[in-house]
Amino acid sequence: MGQTHHTEQNDPEIDVKALQDMYKKFVTECPSGVLFIHEFKRFFGVDPTGEVSEYAESMFRAFDKNGDNTIDFLEFVAALNLVFRGDLEHKLRWSFKVYDKDGNGYVDRTELRAIIDSIYRLKKTSKSEQEGMQLSVNEVCERILKTVDVDNDGHITLEEFIKGAQGDPWIMNMLQLDMNPYGWVLEQRRKSAHF
Repeated sequence: MGQTHHTEQNDPEIDVKALQDMYKKFVTECPSGVLFIHEFKRFFGVDPTGEVSEYAESMFRAFDKNGDNTIDFLEFVAALNLVFRGDLEHKLRWSFKVYDKDGNGYVDRTELRAIIDSIYRLKKTSKSEQEGMQLSVNEVCERILKTVDVDNDGHITLEEFIKGAQGDPWIMNMLQLDMNPYGWVLEQRRKSAHF
């Protein structure tokens, strides 16, 4: 009945029915009202040891606003709302949280390499994305650090991350997977036989 929302950035339509289905699945699979990491992976049909497992863990940490190692439905909806309606800066802040695995306020070379490696492994499954993957993971990390880490301390702060991504289309393209976790969620949903 017209219950969809178009975002300003021409992102895919957000279907209220899809959210209702997610809630039903959430309640069915998590009657306690919270998702643990293993349930989060199962919820989206992610193989616990597969290629997308590490990315799913990063997303889980970003969804877990209060840091209690669980996601309640309100945290889940808040994260999806950000993805649906957030402006570019808010989405970049969310992506930074995904990248900053240890939560220390900056992304170091190891964290950057791990997430770029995850993005590469995920993008390899999409032929249309493969053409942009001509650089190695290390080359991508070096290029991002050279461009974004303005004080050359080997750490990317939130401010550096936002300015660097907004100022360089290539970097924004490299971060594209994280910029649209809703798309990733829908893709996992399509792959899941349980959804």
